[in-house]
Amino acid sequence: MRHWLMKSEPDVFSIDDLARVGVEPWSGVRNYQARNFMRDDMREGDGVLFYHSSCAQPGVTGVARVASAAYSDPTQFDRHSEYFDAKATPDNPRWVLVDVHFERKLTRVVELAELRAQARLADFALLQRGNRLSILPVTKAQWDVILGMESPRRGH
Repeated sequence: MRHWLMKSEPDVFSIDDLARVGVEPWSGVRNYQARNFMRDDMREGDGVLFYHSSCAQPGVTGVARVASAAYSDPTQFDRHSEYFDAKATPDNPRWVLVDVHFERKLTRVVELAELRAQARLADFALLQRGNRLSILPVTKAQWDVILGMESPRRGH
């Protein structure tokens, strides 16, 4: 099993939205590297850290699972969609998606600043300068560190 971080702007689709619907197609990805992660590397059952981006408090907000193999993203064919791609055809789709299944909301947001302060996450792709991908691989060690940060620290 692999692990991933998937970013979403909470005013577009939040962890609460995923909790409400249960399973959601992760549509609208229009970056080739992120697409390739879904198409070539994601498998049903893989773990997902749900991350809120472009907001006042960016950070990891929940846990989800990849719920399907990659399949053609229908928004690429919808002329009324902001994700329409005139070069895509049903016989030769350019974009794929996976379904994402809600597992749980974290007890608190693990904020970006906290992630940056964690020495064990120094090589985490999210924290690398210039990385703006909406889907990132997460190692098992990084997964464990991040989920371990969910519990508030107890002072002495």
